[in-house]
Amino acid sequence: MKKKRKDVFQEEREKVKAKAKKLGPVKLVILAILAAGTVCSFVLYDYIFGADTVFTADYGSDFLNGLMGAIPKIIRCVQIISITAIITTLLLFAISHIFTKSQRSITVSRLCCNLIKWVVAIILVIVVLAVWGVDTTALITGAGVITLVVGLGMQSLIADVVAGLFIVFENEFNLGDIITVDDFRGEVVEMGIRTTKLKAEGNIKIFNNSDLRKILNQTAEPSVAKAYVDIEYSADLGKVEEIIKRCLPEIKIDGATEGVEYNGVNALGASGVQLYFSVKCKEGDKFTVQRALNGELKNMFDKNGINIPFNQIVVHTEK
Repeated sequence: MKKKRKDVFQEEREKVKAKAKKLGPVKLVILAILAAGTVCSFVLYDYIFGADTVFTADYGSDFLNGLMGAIPKIIRCVQIISITAIITTLLLFAISHIFTKSQRSITVSRLCCNLIKWVVAIILVIVVLAVWGVDTTALITGAGVITLVVGLGMQSLIADVVAGLFIVFENEFNLGDIITVDDFRGEVVEMGIRTTKLKAEGNIKIFNNSDLRKILNQTAEPSVAKAYVDIEYSADLGKVEEIIKRCLPEIKIDGATEGVEYNGVNALGASGVQLYFSVKCKEGDKFTVQRALNGELKNMFDKNGINIPFNQIVVHTEK
């Protein structure tokens, strides 16, 4: 039987917490080394970045002078990278650790973490280039022109990003929800700035966010598992309904959130009267509950002598 939605969400929540807490020994060691080096560089600031240091002395060789002169810049870059990495790591840890109370908070936290990583990476590149003497003002201005030109040719990408932001902030669906897009029904396993991934029966389908139209969110409200059972026309409908009324409360379905309901005659078929039964459940358990409901109704009808008709063919032969 499939796991209940509550259990799935609980697993997702614990996974996010574990990922936030467990940074990994390698990353911790790197951060520790960078932090120690940064502290030492600030302690020895005058010896490294002062006007009269070993790095500014004349060694009689352009190569050596250039090599020694580059060392303070390398140390400055390490300072910037280490401080940025520590602050970013703590910020991502705080966001991932705090926003784990609901599916929406987990979705928003992941999107925020992705945005923070991209923004920090871009800013870090600009600052490091400035340390090496690159004119970042001209670079940013040129980047703006390039962005405008590239943006005209990347309208679909921009549309994906904007659509993704609207999906998250309008709370159309969240991680763990089951939705249907273009006749594909699946569980939302990942939401990115540009794409959304749905998983169904071991397959993952990737949609561009701008292509997510006419979405059917099947997790927002309780779903309904349905069962249609035919009885013979010769059966007394009134007696059958009395039996149903008496026996139906005894039926217990795993995964159902409420009791089974009898909704009356659904159709008058070619060979029988079709009765309609329903039970509310969570979308993730819908098909499991539906199969169990069919089995329980068949057993109930058999125990009370209510026949379920089947198609018959009568063949006439000429004498």
